[in-house]
Amino acid sequence: MLKQGGKCLRGIAIGLVAGAAALLLWHLGWLESWEAPTWTWRARFFALRESLSPKVKLILLDQPSLDWAQKENGWGWPWPREVYGAISAFCKRGGARVLALDLLFTEPAVLGGGDDEAMGKALREGPPAVLALMPGGSRTAWPDYMPRPSVKLDLPAATESAHLLFPVPEIAAGAAAAGHVTGTPDADGVFRRVALFCRFDGTDIPALGLTTCLMAQAEPVAVSAPQRQLRVGDKIVPLDRQGGAILRFRGRGGLPEAVSAAAVIQSELRLRENETPPLPPETFKDCYVFVGCSAPGLLDLRPTPVNAKCPGVILHATFVDNLLTDSFITEAAAPAVILGTMATAVAAALCLTYGGRWWQAGPLAIVWLAVPLVVGFAAYGKGQWWPVATPGVASGLALVGALAGNYLAEGRQKAFLKQAFRHYLSSDVIEKIIRDPKHLELGGEKRELTIMFTDLAGFSSFSERLGPVELTALLNDYLSEMTDIIMDEGGTLDKYEGDAIIAFWNAPLAQADHAVRACRAALRCQRRLAGRRGSDQQRTGASLRMRVGLNTGEVVVGNMGSRKRFNYTILGDAANLASRLEGANKAFGTETMVSGSTWQLAAAGFRARKLADLRVVGRKTAVPVYELTGFATEVVPTAWDTFAAGLARFREGKFAEAGHLFEQLPDDPAARSYARRCAELSAHPPASWDGVWGLTEK
Repeated sequence: MLKQGGKCLRGIAIGLVAGAAALLLWHLGWLESWEAPTWTWRARFFALRESLSPKVKLILLDQPSLDWAQKENGWGWPWPREVYGAISAFCKRGGARVLALDLLFTEPAVLGGGDDEAMGKALREGPPAVLALMPGGSRTAWPDYMPRPSVKLDLPAATESAHLLFPVPEIAAGAAAAGHVTGTPDADGVFRRVALFCRFDGTDIPALGLTTCLMAQAEPVAVSAPQRQLRVGDKIVPLDRQGGAILRFRGRGGLPEAVSAAAVIQSELRLRENETPPLPPETFKDCYVFVGCSAPGLLDLRPTPVNAKCPGVILHATFVDNLLTDSFITEAAAPAVILGTMATAVAAALCLTYGGRWWQAGPLAIVWLAVPLVVGFAAYGKGQWWPVATPGVASGLALVGALAGNYLAEGRQKAFLKQAFRHYLSSDVIEKIIRDPKHLELGGEKRELTIMFTDLAGFSSFSERLGPVELTALLNDYLSEMTDIIMDEGGTLDKYEGDAIIAFWNAPLAQADHAVRACRAALRCQRRLAGRRGSDQQRTGASLRMRVGLNTGEVVVGNMGSRKRFNYTILGDAANLASRLEGANKAFGTETMVSGSTWQLAAAGFRARKLADLRVVGRKTAVPVYELTGFATEVVPTAWDTFAAGLARFREGKFAEAGHLFEQLPDDPAARSYARRCAELSAHPPASWDGVWGLTEK
């Protein structure tokens, strides 16, 4: 309990420190460059799935319009201002609610001759027109010829302009109102918000989009600014910390339905001649129409989150769309961001503190770095701007801190345990002990295992011919190679007893294919030993052969011994049978014998033949046993059919016939053993016969 409590406190402390560090970076503005890409991801993801209000339309002075004007009419830039009168007249025909021109008319017309007066007259006769005001120039006072906006708000964060550019009086006389087009991008140069008011000469000037909405109303609309909100009639615009509105760009490229200025002008001219226009007047019926520039040479392209080269008028059109559809993005409250960031950091730190393993850091990092992104996307879908970089950085710092804390607190202890036990236990056992020290306690559990016993044939005879040094070196090499194969197949080494090896599968970790692993390990060991016989013969004069017994059954497995010294081992009748099968190889001249219970689980992957129904010493019940010789893909020897026929006669008690068949296989050690046994039984027939080969010695 104390250890678990210590880990919990460590994780919480790391999370709090990581969260505080991330919040400090957020406060200093150092995470804005990381936040910007996530804003773009979210804005583009939702923009492609949403469309702007059909009540917002664009007329764009695009490159085709400039080309048409030059080719057909010889108009250079700037155009004669009478063409804007044609645009206003066409919008009037179609029943547009308001016409907003994101263009500057700050100098008298180049053509002169009443061009400005004609435009002003056309604007008066058309739908309510809103002109653009922009910072710049030398004017420091509000001109007498232009009425001041009636809106007066207490917005201390409103943009202040010392100089402002106004349209010439002749054009201003035809406008219903004016709105500012002051724009300030975020730190990365991308436009995401609109400053709702610009203050000049003591006057609060609404933005072009806001003015457009106000002019479109039949009755005056009350505008007020309670805390962090702007009320426009029954609509609410959430404000950011600077008093601006965060825009929700919608549609592919963030563009509403747009038409070419050339098409509008041609349509009006053709209608005046009673001809069919390219555009029906109803195109702009009951719409908020914005006129802006998209031709690159007109220098009014702005980067937005959804479009790197977007006409500047889009900012104002998007504001109107957001106001009409109540879809502005609300900035998350700072207390909520702080709480969410701290909670995320603490959760990430605790998760890795208890996860613990170094290889878990990667998946956990993916999860906990993805959590802020998922939350950010979900919040954006609900209309809220939730920072992603801040909790993401907090998660990253928490994970790094937790990983470092785990290493400092537990890494050295784990390294010591691995070094101390690696010679005695499999890596799986060591890992299990490290994860849960309770496995060092005495006790066991009942489980089905596949158990292997091995022994070197004739070890006593050749050990007498070797000196202690040569014998030790030979055994060390042999045991090392066999053990490596066993552990490579997921086996657990129980112990060595001289030249004998005892191992098992399916403990301490569960292995559904434990019988298959054990059989594969036995074959690999036998083939590795066969491959080194030549070098062993030259080196020591000894040729090693190994007997293997495999059995599958329930045993007790666990830590057994005294309270001061114990071993992770097995105990049970199934283990005794595996030991007996290893010794039973001597009676048949075979090298690898497996019980029927093992063969039943592994038969699909290997090649083996039935040897006998065997009754070993100490057991009354016979067990079927098989000689394991290879993998299932290998060719079955043709002599096995003869052996199987002889075995069938033997079990029936027809010893003479069986012996005759076995004698046909002089190169088969098991057949030779059966031939001798048949001769003995023929000479001395048993009083009763059950077809079982009974062993009289271990």
